[in-house]
Amino acid sequence: MARHGGTRGWYGKVVGAALGVTLFAVGASVWTAQADAVSGSAKAAAPVKPAVRTVAMSIAHASDKGAHGVNITIDDGPDPVWTPQVLDVLREYGVKATFCMVGTQAQAHPDLVKKVVAAGHRLCDHTVSHDTTMDKKSPAYRSQQILDAERMITKASGGVRPMYYRAPGGAFTPDSRKLAASRGMRPLGWNVDTKDFERPGTDAIVTTVQQELPNGPTLLFHDAGGDRSQTVEALRRVLPWLKQQGYSFGFPVR
Repeated sequence: MARHGGTRGWYGKVVGAALGVTLFAVGASVWTAQADAVSGSAKAAAPVKPAVRTVAMSIAHASDKGAHGVNITIDDGPDPVWTPQVLDVLREYGVKATFCMVGTQAQAHPDLVKKVVAAGHRLCDHTVSHDTTMDKKSPAYRSQQILDAERMITKASGGVRPMYYRAPGGAFTPDSRKLAASRGMRPLGWNVDTKDFERPGTDAIVTTVQQELPNGPTLLFHDAGGDRSQTVEALRRVLPWLKQQGYSFGFPVR
């Protein structure tokens, strides 16, 4: 067409220019529409993260089953030897529990974290490394212990977040409780410390539960940190006894 450019009149030039502008505009419109469509698809496909609901920062002890409810809480796991046995006993008696997991343990055994969740139990953040002196450390250190453990447990579970935060050895501080609560994790205490981590014998663990239950509904057991055969046997005796006493098994209040 270039060779005909010299013989075209002004009308032809104007029409040609107008046509060129029109084609350019149409092309731009099509490109823009495609870009918008692609952009819209990408936005629609992007996952929407649910907002984290802040909970109370006071330390929970009560049961959601009311005055005659009890909460079974299991600390320090998951452990490949003892957690499956604890899960078996809980399933045998139809009991749901709260598992307070150490971040490194959850990271090492994601299959067990998923089994705990699949069985209907709840998760609790028990920090990254179970440092019982963390209340003496800096706020930055406490924050790292809590938030990193939360991420580890959530990833190991396949996306299920811990609902509680239990400080190792009860080393709570106002700032750590506030941080946990802002992440939707209710600080969790206990009323009955079975001392099962000391391996005092199955009879002693059972007796502790029976004698100290009037102190409150939240019972503390362990599924890691050593030989937990006494804990497994104690649960096998304590759970039916609690049922015989008319107790219902629940979760800590949120």
